[in-house]
Parts: sequence; C-alpha cells; structure tokens
Amino acid sequence: MALGVPSRALMQRAGAAAAGEIARLSDHRLNSGVIVYAGPGNNGGDGWVVARSLAAVGVPVHVVAVLETRTDDARAERALAQPALAQLALGTARPDAALVIVDALLGTGASGAPRGAVADAIRDIDAARARGAMVFSLDLPTGIDADTGESPGAVHADVTLTFGTIKRGLLIARAHAGRILLLDIGLPPSTAAGLPALVTAPWVRAVIPPIPAGAHKGVRRKLVIVGGQLGMAGAPMLAARAAMRSGIGMVRLVVARECVPIVQAAAPHALARAWPGERPEEMDDAILRWADGVLIGPGLGDSPQSRALVERVLRAWRGPVVVDADALNVFKGEAAALGALLAGRPALLTPHAMELSRLYGANPQEVLVRRFEIGAELARVTHAAVLLKGVPTVVADATGARRVSAAGTPVLAAAGSGDLLAGIAATLLTQLGDGLAAGAAAAWLHGRAAELAECGDGPRGVTLDDVELAVSRVWADVAATPAGRYPVLAELPAIAES
Repeated sequence: MALGVPSRALMQRAGAAAAGEIARLSDHRLNSGVIVYAGPGNNGGDGWVVARSLAAVGVPVHVVAVLETRTDDARAERALAQPALAQLALGTARPDAALVIVDALLGTGASGAPRGAVADAIRDIDAARARGAMVFSLDLPTGIDADTGESPGAVHADVTLTFGTIKRGLLIARAHAGRILLLDIGLPPSTAAGLPALVTAPWVRAVIPPIPAGAHKGVRRKLVIVGGQLGMAGAPMLAARAAMRSGIGMVRLVVARECVPIVQAAAPHALARAWPGERPEEMDDAILRWADGVLIGPGLGDSPQSRALVERVLRAWRGPVVVDADALNVFKGEAAALGALLAGRPALLTPHAMELSRLYGANPQEVLVRRFEIGAELARVTHAAVLLKGVPTVVADATGARRVSAAGTPVLAAAGSGDLLAGIAATLLTQLGDGLAAGAAAAWLHGRAAELAECGDGPRGVTLDDVELAVSRVWADVAATPAGRYPVLAELPAIAES
C-alpha cells in the first residue's frame, strides 16, 4: 500500500483469486452450498469478495457476518456483494448442509486466542468440518499468529489460501494450515526485499548440477566422512548411504579404528580408514590427498579427544566442509573459535535448535522464537552457511541471505534423520561449492524424500530406510515437477498426522 497499490485493489485480487481456487478444489461440493464466515476487518472483506465471486457464477452462498464490519474497504465489498447474494435461493446453503466453509474471520493483524463471537464461529467451523465439510482459510487460519505460529483455539483448515507471501506463522503451525497455496495478488517485487525466499522444486532443479554422460567417479567427486566412535558407527554409514544416493562418486569413512571392520562390512560401497593421528602423513593418507569435500561429526562423540580430532582435520583440510552433530557440540559456547577454523573456504553447519543454542550460547527458546534471524547471526560469527533444522528449516549465510525449506513430515523426527541430511548436504556442497545453495537444496530434497516415503499416510510405520530409498526417487520427482499455474506461486502439501 505504501508503494501505491490501493488496499481495496489488493482485497479484490485476493478474494477473486481465492474464489477461483475454492471452485477448482471443491468440485461437486459446491452444489451443496458455501458458507463464508466474515470477520470485522479486511480478512472479512476478502471473504465478501469470495462470496460475490462465487455467487456471480451461480454457486449458492451464505455469509455469516461475525461482528460489525469495521473497515471502509470491507464495508464497500459487503455492499457490493449483497445484491449478488440476494438474487440466489439461499435455502440450499444452510450452515448445517454446506460442504464448503470459508474462514475469513481474522487475518495477519490478530494475536492471542480468539474469543467471543469469533471463538463461537470457530467452533461452528470445526463442527462443520467434523461433519465432512471442506474448510478453506483466507491468508491464514483464524487464531494463528502470523509471526510466531502460536495457535491456541485456531481453525483447522483443509486448505489455506495465503496472499502475496507465505507468513512465518503458517510455516510453523502446519498442522492447522492444511494444504497451503500462495496466491499472487500483484504485490510489487520490491515488497519481497529482505524476506527469506521459499525453496521450491523449480529452484532446486536449477541449482543441482547435471552429471554429464561421460562422467567418472572423479567428476562426481569424492567425499570423506569423519565420525563413527565405537558404538556410533551407524551415523556415518547413514550419511554415506545418503551421499551415494545423492550423486557422489566415492565415499571414504574415517572412523574409530575399532569401527573400521564394522563399516567395511555394512557399507561395502565405501572405503574405510581409521581416524588420523598426530603425524601429518596420517592426515595426508586419510583425507588430504583423496578428498574433494569433508563431512565431519556424525557419530563422532562429544569428548576432548573428539574436539582435538576436529581441530586437526579443520586446520589441515581447507576445502569444502560440512560440520554436523558432535563436531558442533565440541565447540559449545565457542562459535568464534570454530569460525576461525572455517574461514576462507565453503562451509556449512547443520545444527538443530539445541545444537545451535549450545554452540552460540543462546537459550533454546530464543533459538525457536528467532529461528528466521539467528542463523544469519551465527553465520557471520562462523564464516559458514548455517542450516537450522526444524519446522521450517532456515538456511542463512554470512551476507544475511536466507532461504526457507518447508518440505518434510514428522517422519524426519527420528534419530538418524540428520545423518541422511548431512550426507545429501555434503554431496551438494562438494559439487557446488556454495554453502547456502547446497544447504537449502539439501533441506528441501531431504524433506521431499520424507513426503514421498510417507505418501500422505502419516509418519507411523515409515522408517529412515524408507526415506533413504526415497532419496533415490526424489531426483526424478524434481525433474518431473511441472511449472507453476497462475495465480498459484507456490504450494505446500498438508502434513498428515497419525
């Protein structure tokens, strides 16, 4: 609006675009009528535009006006809609019979738990959904805080039609949002300046380097994975398997001496060596003369000996490196010390919230609240891109550039999931040499593999073996994803719960 786009024009574009998607997705349900719950503000105004647009093509629509309309734009759209609604026989759009419900109660300006008439309307919407109605929320489900994702008493939507940009709260409160469609409403491109960019399949397709027809192992590059303390050899093996499914040419596992025969037997496609000692020639033989990229941390263990090994490797190896898991934990409270070792080469850190809080000396709750900003701060200190795992995953680099991946399901909330991600990320960093691009693409591919493994049926019964197998399928899925369909700019699937 400050850039000159009239607020009512935005409202009309939003409502018309939403009406088109509701008609497309509802199919035969429209015959049973549509109930629009319109709130007092501009979100309610969007609802009046939806009602008028659907009524114009003969859909039986009834609007439940919850509280008095309070904004000029919403009042104008209400007045414009009422003649069109009056021409329809509304008896077929009874609240107890309609199979399509539109939630246009509260928008981005709302915070706190809904109360009074709005809370009553939410209960009616939930009851209709329990009877089989399909619920569409405009911009975000009523009751979700657009910034924080807090959602006490919020609407449970089947589809959220959001406008202009995907709100942070939607990416956090996915259980309430259902399927999310981002609709273009004509915002000037400059309004997106400084916002984190959402990772999409077309972007990943453009970033991933092709493997040429005449490629050999060296062209696909060689990755060393350093980790695997006794009793934790599974972690580097998971990373190695994910790396092989992600297109790396060769993998070498550098693990505790006692684990060498274990990983050699369990991962015959990988080479194996013992951790290098203090002598330079051991580092040369194990890593320096062989690697194109290094992943350090999976199953390494959090001990003074682990810290010493990480420091030796990072001082000697100056090429691309992914630092994961215990290789981060051994630097708890010493992010700058890690940064001094990483400066001057492509590097990526892959912490979850607790690992980042330990490394950065931050409160874990602060990390969650500031998940969209804190990674960039850590990136500046460590001279590395930072992939903060979570819902959503936020990747940032030292310049402040950020990308957000919303791909994934609760299938990934299992031990070993991060090892698979690290193997994908290390492959891409070794091949791309760009921490932000490699981290963002890896996060999306990892999440999409979980979606393919789950098939929308919920996380129970799906294992990380299924996710690892799906990593092989995700590359073809990326290549086959069709171009966008206007006005839909991006789409996120519903997260199944079980």
